[in-house]
Amino acid sequence: MDSTALLTLDDKQLTLPVIVGSENEKAIDVRALRDKTGYITFDEGYGNTGSCQSSITYIDGEKGILRYRGYPIEQLAEQSNFIEVAYLIIHGELPTLEQRKQFSTMLTESSAIHSGMEHLFENFPADGHPMAILSAMINSLGCYYPHLATNDHERDVATYYETAAQIISKVRSLAAYSYRSSRGLPFIFPRRDLPYCENFLHMMFSEPYHQYVAKPEVAAALNLFLLLHADHEQNCSTSTVRMVASSGANLFASTAAGVCALWGPLHGGANMAVIEMLKSIHAEGDDGTKFVEQAKNGKADRRLMGFGHRVYKNYDPRAKIIKQSFYSALSALKIKDDPLLNIAMHLEEAALKDDYFLSRRLYPNVDFYSGLIMRAIGIPENMFTVMFAIGRMPGWIANWKEVASNPKGRINRPRQIYTGPVTRNFVPIDQRR
Repeated sequence: MDSTALLTLDDKQLTLPVIVGSENEKAIDVRALRDKTGYITFDEGYGNTGSCQSSITYIDGEKGILRYRGYPIEQLAEQSNFIEVAYLIIHGELPTLEQRKQFSTMLTESSAIHSGMEHLFENFPADGHPMAILSAMINSLGCYYPHLATNDHERDVATYYETAAQIISKVRSLAAYSYRSSRGLPFIFPRRDLPYCENFLHMMFSEPYHQYVAKPEVAAALNLFLLLHADHEQNCSTSTVRMVASSGANLFASTAAGVCALWGPLHGGANMAVIEMLKSIHAEGDDGTKFVEQAKNGKADRRLMGFGHRVYKNYDPRAKIIKQSFYSALSALKIKDDPLLNIAMHLEEAALKDDYFLSRRLYPNVDFYSGLIMRAIGIPENMFTVMFAIGRMPGWIANWKEVASNPKGRINRPRQIYTGPVTRNFVPIDQRR
């Protein structure tokens, strides 16, 4: 028998259906509430609101569980790679050997940027933020591939896999080009013989007279970073993608909107905030000891960044995974006596041993290690969020597909509670005080 919830309003009662997910998550379906009672629900920030039903990612924050399409993140991180996981998220199943080859070939053949788009980079200011450039350029792809951006969901869904490959491949090229453009450096074209992450690093750091060759540990760390960020349920940027998609917008426009949402410092800027925190601690001549004590006493003049998580009330499973890769990359790059790294290790030790942090579950999260990895690789801080966007692209793409493929889908249109002035009469300008 289906579950229901009984809502009592004044002297009326309303029976509401209960939706149960595949992991026994439960939600009260309130879609009939306003029509039958005149009431709406109020949940500022949507912390207790389910905006959709999705089959992509499952999170249990209390237990520290993260799964993509049912597969535990620990298994994917150990046995798979970013490209295979991107295929899984976009297609819904792990690829066969032949399907993986075909997908990799599609990405290789789609990596080059249209020559017309290269000229667009020249018109951005030299100090233009890479996220602004990335968003604009992803949106511009719709101009160069109009058959993939019709704003007709039926037609756009029919070309979904081609569009997905174009975006997954080109986002790294656009990111690298935005970096080089901001520094007045010549563009480096992608190579057909390099894997996804190595190709990105080549486009970022090679020069016409010198080929950058990524150390295996560095490429592995970047691959893992992207894999761990591939999707994370209905966060701010993913919800933005779905919101925009609900209007009928194409995949390029919707993912460009996701980039804009991710740009916000409260969402995509956490790993950069970790580095800024470490820099400020170092500038004060502190090795982290003083800051830890200030944080415990509530006297710190800045927030403790990279610890704890809004969703995970246990250890962030991604942090456990990326930690070892971080140390492997440091060893390969022979980074030993870095003052920011020393402070970070001091904070990590305190978080894992001090009862203040343990009792509050303030464990290091994925942003703590990922910011340090990006810095070690040589990624500038204003590119950190761009790296996040590259990793999150598969999740955005798959969420767009769920919206665009829903025959019963409607444009998203939240309600509000108006708190402004009540009705008042217009006052001519010569009578205003």
